[in-house]
Amino acid sequence: MESSNRTRSCRGERRMELVREVIRKEVHDWDSEVMISARFKAFSGQRSDWEPRYHFWRDLVIKIARRLRIFIIRPSVVKNVWFNQGGLTPLCIDDVLLEMYNAGDLSCSNDLIDPKGGQLTKLFHKVRHLLPLSKSAIPSEDEFIVSSLLEEKSFEVVKLLCDCHWTSSCIITMARFQVICEGPKEASVILSHFSKCGKAKYLAIRRQDLIEGVKVSLSPKTVPGIIPPDYEVLHLTWTAEKLQLQVDLIDQRCVNSKMSALASLKSGNKSSAMRHARELKLASESREKCHVLLMRVEEVLRAIADAQDSKEVFEAIQSGTKAIKDNKVTIEEVQLCLDELDGAMNSQRQVDEVIGSVLSYAEFDEDIEDELDKLQLEESRKSSHAPPDGTIRREHTTESLSNALSDLKLSNEVVMTESQNVSKFLEPALS
Repeated sequence: MESSNRTRSCRGERRMELVREVIRKEVHDWDSEVMISARFKAFSGQRSDWEPRYHFWRDLVIKIARRLRIFIIRPSVVKNVWFNQGGLTPLCIDDVLLEMYNAGDLSCSNDLIDPKGGQLTKLFHKVRHLLPLSKSAIPSEDEFIVSSLLEEKSFEVVKLLCDCHWTSSCIITMARFQVICEGPKEASVILSHFSKCGKAKYLAIRRQDLIEGVKVSLSPKTVPGIIPPDYEVLHLTWTAEKLQLQVDLIDQRCVNSKMSALASLKSGNKSSAMRHARELKLASESREKCHVLLMRVEEVLRAIADAQDSKEVFEAIQSGTKAIKDNKVTIEEVQLCLDELDGAMNSQRQVDEVIGSVLSYAEFDEDIEDELDKLQLEESRKSSHAPPDGTIRREHTTESLSNALSDLKLSNEVVMTESQNVSKFLEPALS
């Protein structure tokens, strides 16, 4: 209990240090008594009188929440902890939060969809929010969601899932989803947001225990509907997580038994060392069995994912075939299009090779500089005999530079390109 309290205290101190860091960075005159008196007073008069102050507090609240990596804020903490200045707190902060709520920058739990509810519940929620209800008073609760930060966190969650799955959608357990979202409360809000956007669906099965999971779309499309195989995938995923947890526990037990056996040997207690050695052997055998089961479950999950991927490819081929038939495109036209595409790809590869060869000319830098020095020396010798006409001099310089570059052992195409580029570069200077 004492250790838990100490951990929470350290976390709170760390958060306050981050809050002070943001304030010092964003508000250089935060400690000014004159500015404190001006900023901390309550809103009064017309909106135009206090709107700049509202924008100041709104932006500061969002910046601090982003720096703390949170999207759920508590008004009491914002007022009495974040902005407590020697016992003084902003009198206008309640009005600021109300304006943010009315503008949609904040939302509350009543605005969220229950992802576990049915279609009727979701329909009722949509109808309730379509009604022109007044938001003249801030809801009587002490937790609010910063809408922009919720969007950012949701995008981050999808990105993390995309790094682990190659399919267009995935099914994970609720425990795993909570770990990714960094907390049960955060996971509930993000899942509600996903459900509202059509990006995720909640699913649950009851075997011996209640197994909860989430089906998340990893593509711009909405998440597909729940089908019976999804429940089996959830159960397999839950089983794999349980087996992995068991393997990790056995590994820790093996490490402890090994260390105890070595310590007993060093102390000369042979019987104790033998006992720990037997425990180590039994734990190793148990781990091998769990590992084999885990590999089998993961193999089944990979097979299901491959089958899903193959199904999507097959459906795409079917859609393409249907589109060809609907638009009355012949096989010859399709083949001609493929030939043109192949030709374009070949041309692009040639361009890439040329560009790659240009990028590999670093080894010729010294030769080029020597040639340019010789060219400059030659031009300085001929400058006294050169005709006054600037056009003739510019053409002669361009031609000499092109010949000098041509002496290097480069491909003809690159020499032409480089000569033309240098000529264009020198024309304004020589004109």
